[in-house]
Amino acid sequence: MASRPANPRTPPRFALVAIVFAGVLVIAAGVLLALALRETPRGAAGTALASAIGGQFQLIDQNGKPFSDANLKGKWHLIFFGYTHCPDACPTALNEMSLALDRLGIKRDEVGVVFITVDPERDTPDVLKSYVQSFDAPIVALTGSPEAVAQAAKAYRVFYAKHPRADGDYDMDHSAVIYVMNPEGRFTATFTPDSSADAIVQRLQKLIS
Repeated sequence: MASRPANPRTPPRFALVAIVFAGVLVIAAGVLLALALRETPRGAAGTALASAIGGQFQLIDQNGKPFSDANLKGKWHLIFFGYTHCPDACPTALNEMSLALDRLGIKRDEVGVVFITVDPERDTPDVLKSYVQSFDAPIVALTGSPEAVAQAAKAYRVFYAKHPRADGDYDMDHSAVIYVMNPEGRFTATFTPDSSADAIVQRLQKLIS
C-alpha cells in the first residue's frame, strides 16, 4: 500500500521545537537582563545595551492615530509587548504598571505606558481601546500591519509566535519584559511582568531623579 504523502502545510517537528526553544531563550534572556540591571542606579544608560534595544517603528494607537518611536521622546515610558487574549502575564503587567503610575504622585505625568500587541490579526484599534479602558491609567495601545508589528518587535528583541489550540483558536507565545525608555527614547532598564507596583515605583524614582 502506498504511503500517504505528508501534508506540506504541517511544519516538521524539529522546526516547532526550534521555535519553542528560541522563545524560551529570549524570555530567559529578558529575565536575566532585568536582574542584571535591577541594582544599577542609571540602568543601561551609558552602556552598549542602551542602543541595542529600541529603534524605529510606525504603528497606530487605539484611536487610529499614528504613533512612532519619535512619540517616545520627551518623557519616560514603560513598554510591554503582549495581546488582549493573554490570560495572565499581560493583564498582570498592565495592572501593576497602572498602579505604579498612580503611586508616583506628582511624577506620574513624567511616565507613559505603551502596550504593543503581538496579535494584530485580532487586536484592532477598537479591541485595544476597549481592553485598556479596564485599567486605571492612560495606556497607549498600539497595533498595525503584521509587518509593522514585526518591525517593532524586532527593534525590542521581542519573540512571539502563534500557538494553535485544539479548538481551532490560538494563543500567542511571546517575550514578557517591561522595557523602560528614557526621555531621549533610549533603553534604560527592564522589569519582569510579575514586578510589583511598589518595585516599579522605587526603581523609577531612582531613574527619574
